[in-house]
Amino acid sequence: MINFNRIIIIITVLFILLITSANIILINFTHSDEKHHLVEINRAFTEIIENGFSDNISGYQYITGISLIENDFGFNDNNPYVIRAYNDRYIKFNYTNDTSNNNIIILNVFFAIVVIVIFVILVYIKQQIIKPFNKISEMPYELSKGHLVKGLKEEKNRFFGKFIWGLDLLRETLEKRKTKELMLLKEKKTLVLSISHDIKTPLSAIKLYTKAMSEGLGSSDELAEKIDQNADKIETFINDIIKTSKEDILDIEVRNSEFYLIDLLSRVDDYYCDKMELLKIEFEIKSFEDCLIYGDIDRTVEAFENIIENAIKYGDGKSISINAVREEACCLVTISNSGNTLPAEEMIRVFDSFWRGSNAKDKKGSGLGLYICRRILTQMSGDIFIEEDGDNIKITAVLKVL
Repeated sequence: MINFNRIIIIITVLFILLITSANIILINFTHSDEKHHLVEINRAFTEIIENGFSDNISGYQYITGISLIENDFGFNDNNPYVIRAYNDRYIKFNYTNDTSNNNIIILNVFFAIVVIVIFVILVYIKQQIIKPFNKISEMPYELSKGHLVKGLKEEKNRFFGKFIWGLDLLRETLEKRKTKELMLLKEKKTLVLSISHDIKTPLSAIKLYTKAMSEGLGSSDELAEKIDQNADKIETFINDIIKTSKEDILDIEVRNSEFYLIDLLSRVDDYYCDKMELLKIEFEIKSFEDCLIYGDIDRTVEAFENIIENAIKYGDGKSISINAVREEACCLVTISNSGNTLPAEEMIRVFDSFWRGSNAKDKKGSGLGLYICRRILTQMSGDIFIEEDGDNIKITAVLKVL
């Protein structure tokens, strides 16, 4: 903000210097040519000699008056004039050199308007862009440090209003996710401690019964049955731990409304058109019939991006295509990629969380992309499935049509 204020001051000073210099140059130019009125007087006098006397001065810039007089003396006239003999009389030419003042005034008015306009623009930029930007410039840094409590005041700003709203929404989402993760971590820690405590009892019993068997005390069949019972208890506790570790921790919020299919595919095309060109991958969205879709367009774009990124990562890099077909109350959008690198027996697991196929050994990923797609689409009353088509892989998103 301080630097921008300095820019305003510097520009103002430069314009003042420019205006001053222009005035000095114009004044000096005017003074260096003070006798330019004589040219007009000579021309006017020549025309009078050729055509007769006329006091019309409409064609002259510096002559202010032409009059016929009896003699060339005795005038009480404070305005500058020139006397020329004409037959037995005289012609008086009044003139002025002050027309340059009008030029100076016009020039100064012009510069003043320019300065005012530029000043207003700079102030507008300061108030509408620089000032709001300074308010949010520290927000990403604070978010990266985990400072999620302080929010941003919502403002009706045409440049940053939506950005501020989105940034604050991101902060709220991160804050909710952090709170949920802390609660989940606390619950899991409590569960592990509780199970760890509970598992000690059957484990101690197993050790006791094992020792009794080794020493030949009691019936072997009875001791074996008790050992088996306690082993079942331990197995139950282990299953509880496994079940808890598999519980879904992703909070995917879907705001269902309605959107047109063409808007969805246009956003996908805008994002991937240049990227595919750089990757040298043939990318095509085949012709389709537009329809009204039920769901969240932002989340649907996210789901399609996950599918296409997988197609880029696991395909052979030759071609990717999108085909949309209307079928009764649904729209089937199929994303196909050339290069089938996934064994058929593994396809039934591609939508499981944290699962990665045998073709992903040398590729980075979390195993959540297609799982998230299924979560999104099912919350939109849709579905998703995968199929093999020769050397191609096809993933089809089922969207509900209104």
